[in-house]
Amino acid sequence: MHFSTLQQWLDWQNSLNPVEINLGLDRIAIVAQNLSLLSPAFPIITVAGTNGKGSSVILLDAILSAAGYQVGRYTSPHLLDYNERICINNTAVNEQEICQAFDLIETARGKLILTYFEFATLAAMLIFNRHRVDIAILEVGLGGRLDAVNVFDADIALVTAIGIDHTDWLGTDRETIGFEKAGILRPQHSAVCSDPKPPQSLIKHAQQLPTTLYCQNRDFSYQKRDNNWDWNSNQEVGFSNLTLPNLKGHFQLQNAAGVLMVIQLLNQNSSFEIPKLAINQGLKTANLSGRFQILTGKIVRILDVAHNPLAAHELVESLQQQTCQAQTHALVSMLKDKAIGEVFKIMQPVIDCWHIATLNVPRAATIEQLSEPLAMLKITQVNTYNSINTAYKILLDKLPAGDRIVVFGSFHTIAEVLRFELDDSSEANSVE
Repeated sequence: MHFSTLQQWLDWQNSLNPVEINLGLDRIAIVAQNLSLLSPAFPIITVAGTNGKGSSVILLDAILSAAGYQVGRYTSPHLLDYNERICINNTAVNEQEICQAFDLIETARGKLILTYFEFATLAAMLIFNRHRVDIAILEVGLGGRLDAVNVFDADIALVTAIGIDHTDWLGTDRETIGFEKAGILRPQHSAVCSDPKPPQSLIKHAQQLPTTLYCQNRDFSYQKRDNNWDWNSNQEVGFSNLTLPNLKGHFQLQNAAGVLMVIQLLNQNSSFEIPKLAINQGLKTANLSGRFQILTGKIVRILDVAHNPLAAHELVESLQQQTCQAQTHALVSMLKDKAIGEVFKIMQPVIDCWHIATLNVPRAATIEQLSEPLAMLKITQVNTYNSINTAYKILLDKLPAGDRIVVFGSFHTIAEVLRFELDDSSEANSVE
């Protein structure tokens, strides 16, 4: 089956496999072999973790690009456009290139049934090959050990903060989940963990392979100062007076510290040279929507894709470091398989009024599934709407200056708000 537009391809891929998530490497390994993708000419950094993956990938990309390297970047999910998943030199590839890659994959797969995510992963690697990138950064979609990305060997593996999420597939405790994340490690290669308290399962797996694992607060550390920060490693290498990351949120220094350990490992490779100037430039220019993204105006809006307990804790801490003149309004919707009640309980101390709506996706939580945890928490300031878009427009119209809106709960939730903002901006420009 071959199609002429990207949307036709994506619609067909969603219908091809009856399940959205089908973990395992057997199918994709065969197709990757058929496409001669398993021995790429460029090194690969694979990034796994519960939170901080996207931010770490963006920081790595920005720093390496500032150093003059051609970088292939593969991330998921996307917020607005599918093309966001596959970028070269921080620019999304065009639909024609993706469709051409899908054509090759369709021919190579034979009778094997691939998932939407497997098609995307293979397409990214085909495109990176075609452009002869200097290095590729691949973000794991779910877990690590059985995720499609893991069919490709990581020259350096980066594991970010580990929390409880995707329990139906990964387990219900950090040790079990940590083992799944550790699946991206490779024998005789290096790995970095930016979680300050890594699960023992990750450390044990690294020892057994063996993989040289560099852990935050053991092998490298950072110290925040008023307007900059310092980074040091046990290898007598350090950087002082670094630019603070452009990405907002106190947790971004934790992510950046892990990224700098990866950069240091690349610097030890004779084919890479990433000076401090490039590091500072990358930290200053890195940009990622939906991660404590602040939209200023009469009413401040803060957009964050936080959708699990660990991310909610981080969001609360970041909100507490901001000043708000009046009330904080939560605009939230989540997927039904998330820890909705726990996330709401964590967020409760920083929210004055709640606004909930359901999402137009198969896994969306219903209004009842969103309302029940709030009722159990004895929260009475709750308003319901038929969509995030409707709720957001109403809040912008009726809230007084000084209030703020915190939008969180899912990538889908943030995407609806960003689309509204883009449409509103386009309309304003057309009027002018």
